[in-house]
Amino acid sequence: MIRGVGLDLCEIARMEKLRMMTRFMERYFTGEEQEYIRSKGRNAAQTMAGIFAAKEALAKALGSGLDFDLREAEVAHDEAGRPFYRFSGKLPERARGTFHLSISHDAGVSGAVCIWEADAD
Repeated sequence: MIRGVGLDLCEIARMEKLRMMTRFMERYFTGEEQEYIRSKGRNAAQTMAGIFAAKEALAKALGSGLDFDLREAEVAHDEAGRPFYRFSGKLPERARGTFHLSISHDAGVSGAVCIWEADAD
């Protein structure tokens, strides 16, 4: 059963400005996410915007707003490059089920869609 759907867009230019701000990076991204972003070279801001949009899309799918530490929702990638969430902290207690994530970039914007599937309560 689909429990929630979230969609978010993030302007890449906004992330380009914030990318060098250590405090912002540490507040919203895990160490692994920061390494992944840096590994993208000239596409780092685009990648950062996609990951940030994925976290916002998750909050919308959960219907909770940003009432959790965004670092508890790490965006990782499998061997084929497909993004997925890795939860930590208190988030696994609330976010039970299967989460589908898609991230895309075009025309200066990154977007993410999150679909939450879970059994009915």
